[in-house]
Amino acid sequence: MLADVVLLVHAGVVLFNVGGLLAIVLGAWFGWRWVRNRVFRWTHIGALAFVSVEALLGLTCPLTLLEDSLRGDAPSHGFVARWITHWLYWDLPLWVFGMVYVSVFACALALWRWVPPVASRN
Repeated sequence: MLADVVLLVHAGVVLFNVGGLLAIVLGAWFGWRWVRNRVFRWTHIGALAFVSVEALLGLTCPLTLLEDSLRGDAPSHGFVARWITHWLYWDLPLWVFGMVYVSVFACALALWRWVPPVASRN
């Protein structure tokens, strides 16, 4: 069960990375102020940088390692876990992931200039 929790957290991180990028673009278009929030943007760019560096160094994601360790040799049996696993883990060469991650990070950097974050008014 803990492995499934890690899998769900991993899916959440992926959704944050990909969805955050999409949200920033849509937010710029629709005038959503929250997409310019500095904490959100630093967290987003940091997560993308982490994934990009991991890929460039050929490292396995710590969440994947933790899930594999918790799961052992047992396959995921739950319906949701099976579909999330299918959605998250693709059988492609590692260089493809590195290229995608670095490209997404480059898009996030471009969005940093196109839709710059602003300091919150406290």
